[in-house]
Amino acid sequence: MIFDTDVFIWIERGNSKAARLVEKEEERFISVQTYLELLQCARDKKQHDCTKQFLKDFGFRTLPLSDNVGHRATVYIEEYSLSHGLRAGDALIAATATENNMTLCSSNAKHFKPIKDLKLRVFRP
Repeated sequence: MIFDTDVFIWIERGNSKAARLVEKEEERFISVQTYLELLQCARDKKQHDCTKQFLKDFGFRTLPLSDNVGHRATVYIEEYSLSHGLRAGDALIAATATENNMTLCSSNAKHFKPIKDLKLRVFRP
């Protein structure tokens, strides 16, 4: 399963339901976009290091950008940005999940539900 950035935010806020969700998955993935967002939101170097250590400790694998991911994200923006407000970062995350034939776990159903070919698991904190 691919986890959206918001799941990590819930964990950081102490949400045990989010932590259990991550713990029970045997294979854990994030998109490179999520990795960038996690690092960008860090307040300092110590939080950068904590984020990287958390991802390492739980065996997260970061899925790279590819031509296919970029193309699919572009299609998603063309199709959903005006009608549903889809932003580039979310388009890249959704495209990464779809191109890798994986389910995306996010509490942001509003952003992802309109995408027809995306397998989405909505996390409710």
